[in-house]
Amino acid sequence: MRNKLCALVLSMMFAVVGVQAKGAGAPAIELTPQWKGKIMELAPANPRVKPESKRTVLLFSRCTGFKHWVIPHTDVVVEALGEKSGAFEVVQSNDIEMFSKENIRQFDGIILNNNCSKNPERNLFLDVLGKDKKEEAAVLEDNLINFVAEGGGLVAIHGAIVIFNNSEQFSELLGGSFAFHPAQQEVTVHLVEPDHPLVKAFEGKPFVHVDEPYLFNKAYEKKNFRPLLVMDTDKLNCGNRQEQVKSDVRYVSWIKKHGKGRVFYISPSHNAQSFENPRLLQFLLDGIQYTLGDLKCDDTPRTQ
Repeated sequence: MRNKLCALVLSMMFAVVGVQAKGAGAPAIELTPQWKGKIMELAPANPRVKPESKRTVLLFSRCTGFKHWVIPHTDVVVEALGEKSGAFEVVQSNDIEMFSKENIRQFDGIILNNNCSKNPERNLFLDVLGKDKKEEAAVLEDNLINFVAEGGGLVAIHGAIVIFNNSEQFSELLGGSFAFHPAQQEVTVHLVEPDHPLVKAFEGKPFVHVDEPYLFNKAYEKKNFRPLLVMDTDKLNCGNRQEQVKSDVRYVSWIKKHGKGRVFYISPSHNAQSFENPRLLQFLLDGIQYTLGDLKCDDTPRTQ
């Protein structure tokens, strides 16, 4: 009886901290002061490179479609990275008017956090403004695209790729659009170029975590970006789409130039537990610094 009781207690402890068996999804965890403190402790104390000047980023976390439970946790992560490293200051707002020409110019970069939009329009600005405001929504989207083209930085985290998922123009900017994902499961991602400066955080080793393995379409087919992380599809359980998933290389993070600006897409992670790995925190910070123009690296598209 005592052994059974100990086993039960241990299993409950593992569930609380989000340790899952292979093939299972990670549970939502509460955003507590203790978790915030843990992330602050794990976050890099210094930036990879010293900023050339004061950097200010807009953190935009509004969603109108599927709401990822990790959104507030990711806000905490971004704020902790900026505060502890001193690499950038964060202005957090979910007001779409921040994308007006007048407002957006005050920022050096934009960080989009899981901004899923509604079906079938798949346009977050249109969701907020209303279906009769297509012109106004298009202007705000153009402002964001032009912001990057004129030298601004853009970071898109996980579900943020869905913000304008039907927009060919935004897909070209970001490097792809969301197609589908199999069920949450243990995902192994490998470094495309272990010596590339932006994957230095992983120390040449794969990154294994529980995630939604995102698959992409539209501009992704051109692969007009510098890939950073790629999924091991042999280890994925994709049901009746197994062959479809394996038919192409499946990148989950990349960088690219757009005009004078820089873009960083990072699919990990659907779950806050992934950010408890300091390697992922460092990787995200490095990617943000790349978009702000401080961390210089090769971002020319790489032939497969």
